[in-house]
Amino acid sequence: MKRRIWLITLRNNIGITQEKAAELAGVKRSTYTKAENGSSISVKTAQKIANVFDFDWTLFFENNCDEKGQKTA
Repeated sequence: MKRRIWLITLRNNIGITQEKAAELAGVKRSTYTKAENGSSISVKTAQKIANVFDFDWTLFFENNCDEKGQKTA
């Protein structure tokens, strides 16, 4: 499982905690943490988190999705 550094960077860039990101997305903190840590998440959760940071939720499900490619998100 590869951590989603791009998601961590997005969160850090706006200066919020995992707790706040989870709250904004309407998910549990543990669920949000799983997303950052690279665990599988549901489509619904992906959409909620993507909505907070304004990127395409399908990035969570791309096999060859690397940090460089996601900087345009």
